[in-house]
Amino acid sequence: MPDLQFVLPGDPETRTGGYEYDRRIVTGLRALGWNVRVHALQGAYPTPTAAERAAAARRFAALPDGARVLVDGLAFGALPEIAGAEARRLSLVALVHHPLAEETGLTAAAAGRLAASERAALRAARRVIATSEPTALALTGYDVEPGRCVVVSPGTDSAPLARGSGAVAPALLCVATLTPRKGHGLLLDALAGLRDRVWRLECVGSDSRDAATSAQLRARAEALGLSDRISFRGEAGPEALAAAYASADLFVAPSLYEGYGMALAEALARGLPAVATRVGAAAALLGEDAGLLVPPGDAAALREALARLLDDPGLRRRCAAGAARARARLPRWDESCARFARALETVP
Repeated sequence: MPDLQFVLPGDPETRTGGYEYDRRIVTGLRALGWNVRVHALQGAYPTPTAAERAAAARRFAALPDGARVLVDGLAFGALPEIAGAEARRLSLVALVHHPLAEETGLTAAAAGRLAASERAALRAARRVIATSEPTALALTGYDVEPGRCVVVSPGTDSAPLARGSGAVAPALLCVATLTPRKGHGLLLDALAGLRDRVWRLECVGSDSRDAATSAQLRARAEALGLSDRISFRGEAGPEALAAAYASADLFVAPSLYEGYGMALAEALARGLPAVATRVGAAAALLGEDAGLLVPPGDAAALREALARLLDDPGLRRRCAAGAARARARLPRWDESCARFARALETVP
């Protein structure tokens, strides 16, 4: 039975795409016969305090010599000194969802510090696993040679096709934590120009991880006169999230940056047509006919794409048919976990 030590920051049960990926990989590896032990680091990653770094160093030092150690990139990129010190004793593997410096809202100085830290840490990794081709390409700028990097995209679960809302006003759905990078503000600005159309929007995602952004978005919706048409539902469990997908007519993914785009993939798994920004794996996921792509950060382009789909039920139906075809191309979690296992087995 192969052993794996998996180190990640914070609460492993956090409901974000990155943590969901981590959980599903752990479950899948265990089903394949791996002995996986999860170690949760406490701290404000990717900017831990000196005390939190010291605690992390003690945790790594306690791992057995020669151990195969997988480290989530949110922690790995923040701990270059530990990675460098442990690289000869441990077989370190970095799991990168997206480069830390690409988070929205960072100052140039903060982004530079994170990029330098992550570049230094990744030198110590014997293998780097990226969750998308765009992320793997971005990592070449961090001195990660293609031969050292393996792409393991997230999987999806089989799901019934969405039944839709059945309402006169199309139901738009956005699934994302309320943080600046997810582009909710952009979506509100786009919808402000579509007050003359009938629609309603449901936003599902944590509103507590970034309380300031959550408050700003609610205030913005109120100022734009949209609060009676927009629902901020907060974090949802699996059943409530499945119900949200099932009753939607159109999925919207307005992110400014993504490593992959798991919520978009889940929408396509249910045959939902989508409007998405051209970030992460969105173009590959949508293909030619499952929805419309717009540049990130362009509210006017997002407004135009939404207007096209709101105004043309026939186009929505054609995109829904394209989404139903796209769902057949999506990898399943058992496939992704098997690929992940092969990537770990070949770590030098």
